[in-house]
Amino acid sequence: MSKKSSASKIKVSSFNDLFGMNDSIDNSGEIKNIPLDELYEFNNHPFKIRDNEKMDELIASIKEHGVLVPGIARIRPQGGYEIIAGHSRIHACKALGMNDIPMFIRNISDDEAVMVMVDSNIQREDILPSEKARAYKMKYEAIKHQGKKGNSLDILGEESGDSSKVIQRFIWLANLSDKLLELVDQKLLGFTQGVDISFLNNEEQEWLLNVLNKSSAKLSTKQAAEIKKHSQDGELTEALLWEILSSGASKKIRKVSLNNKRLNEYFADNYTEEDIEEIIFTLLDEWKKKSEE
Repeated sequence: MSKKSSASKIKVSSFNDLFGMNDSIDNSGEIKNIPLDELYEFNNHPFKIRDNEKMDELIASIKEHGVLVPGIARIRPQGGYEIIAGHSRIHACKALGMNDIPMFIRNISDDEAVMVMVDSNIQREDILPSEKARAYKMKYEAIKHQGKKGNSLDILGEESGDSSKVIQRFIWLANLSDKLLELVDQKLLGFTQGVDISFLNNEEQEWLLNVLNKSSAKLSTKQAAEIKKHSQDGELTEALLWEILSSGASKKIRKVSLNNKRLNEYFADNYTEEDIEEIIFTLLDEWKKKSEE
């Protein structure tokens, strides 16, 4: 799809979706054109920038119309500005060779910045499990720091649209190592299994990743629950992980075909298939006994 054709399809009503904006975000503050080289990524920003069709449409829109929705930033104590919302717009502007971008400059705390950053991205359609997990964990911690009355998970649920139970599971998922989270994103590791193994400590997660990589095994829900229990009981070892993962592996069925020409060298024509089979297995039994002696 060409950039020109992409831009022609964009309507004003879709700009919030295109620019990753949430209607509930407060965009008040002074608007300044900030040089792109003075903008710094949000600390531990959980959302990835993707060079895909949607990014092509964003680039085409900015090329034709300019940046219609300013991003949000705050002044950094060490100089420049920290991006709170607008990472994709800034990426698009850089791709177009632009020098600056309009940004709302807001004076807000670390916790407030986290909440605005998460709220401006969490409703995206293409969000990955790892992004959602890290974002929910960051906002959950920010809500706790603010000391709001009530259960932090319930508050987060009311603001996000997900139930508190779902959010809790995503927060647990965020405890996975980067490489295991990547397996969840790639759908090589199920969400439920990921939540269970998120209770493993760092060393145990490394063991599991090693076993999964070397065995190419698929972790079942039952196996993940078993591994979690062994970890909580203090019994988990890498050897035990191999045993658990091997127990779910399907055994290869061996099919052996014997060459008739070779068989005819040993058996006369009056031997039936049953006779031949019985003799072969009798000889194999004798060979096995001698091998064990």
